[in-house]
Amino acid sequence: MHFVTSRSEALNKLNKFLESDISNYNTKRSFDFGVTNRSNVSCLSPYITHRLIIEYETVKLVLKKYPFKKVDKFIQEIFWRIYWKGWLEQRPKVWGDFIEDIKTIKEDENFLKAINGETEIECFNDWVKELKNFNYLHNHTRMLFASIWIFTLGLPWQKGAEFFMKHLYDGDAASNTLSWRWVAGIQTKGKNYLAQSWNISKFTNNKYKNIKLNETALPIIDKREYKISPVQISKREDLNEHLIVFENEMHIDFLECKKYKKIYFVLLDNKSRSIKLSTKVMDFKTNVIKSQLKELNFEAELLDENGLINFIKTYKSFDAIYPSIGENFSFLKKLVKNNDLNINFKTRKEDEFCWKFSNKGYFNFKSNIPIILSTFKLS
Repeated sequence: MHFVTSRSEALNKLNKFLESDISNYNTKRSFDFGVTNRSNVSCLSPYITHRLIIEYETVKLVLKKYPFKKVDKFIQEIFWRIYWKGWLEQRPKVWGDFIEDIKTIKEDENFLKAINGETEIECFNDWVKELKNFNYLHNHTRMLFASIWIFTLGLPWQKGAEFFMKHLYDGDAASNTLSWRWVAGIQTKGKNYLAQSWNISKFTNNKYKNIKLNETALPIIDKREYKISPVQISKREDLNEHLIVFENEMHIDFLECKKYKKIYFVLLDNKSRSIKLSTKVMDFKTNVIKSQLKELNFEAELLDENGLINFIKTYKSFDAIYPSIGENFSFLKKLVKNNDLNINFKTRKEDEFCWKFSNKGYFNFKSNIPIILSTFKLS
């Protein structure tokens, strides 16, 4: 399995999927045939996470080629990512509490066996190795992995979500954190996802059989309640001279970039992250930014956090593409608090429109997909 790092290569991957493999998606998407056979899924998530390619342009390209009913499952998977992000935007304390939780949970012997693939569950051990070697897992397998982690191995969901974020190329604060909460039974309270031996056997094409699992576990109970707070993003219409871009918002086509004196792409290293990323993930992010710098035709530069801190000593007011709730936004908040900065955030109008429908469950969001498609002429 090979992942690229430039927008042009990512678009080639998308177009190849649309030309040949998407026809199998509706019926075959839940099967994990192994790392050498991923033609039944798109494997585009690392590029969408970093927004080398955008969810909305992906949907538009798909619907330009196929009728909605033929590709509805794929379209819904794309919108799940947007929904999760919007859900977290309106409940930012969920992210804050998750980060605080992982600081206090002890990493015991059972945890160490799990992350080293030394449990008594063969499929789980294989998936740990696959995650570390390829920095990707099939989406259905992620659900099965999380369920085994929580309900059979009895480990805290927070440490599982942290483990994924450390190693996944497509690690996303919203999708990853909320998916683990969903499996645990606290995202939709009282409804957990239980991995079952027959399910694993069927969807791995009988690779694993007779797996001993806890198939009757009750949902995890978390009594914390999170009130919805409207998304409030500080922004103005006028431009500053400089623009800050984090690695999860790489394609900046929606801005008049040539009006900026300089654009700075920022990648935080692990000393500034609450979740320390693996070397391979950090290298991937670095190469994504470097690839973008090569493809751009205006003045741009890669900064680490020290470079950004030096930048704000001179410039107290600048534009930034809104990075959404997660590590980058948390880092920016600290900078603002300690340095009296005036940041003018830039957002995609599509994001803000979609996030309005993320205040309830996905069923409510899903019912509004036709409105989203028509509003932005995506179909």
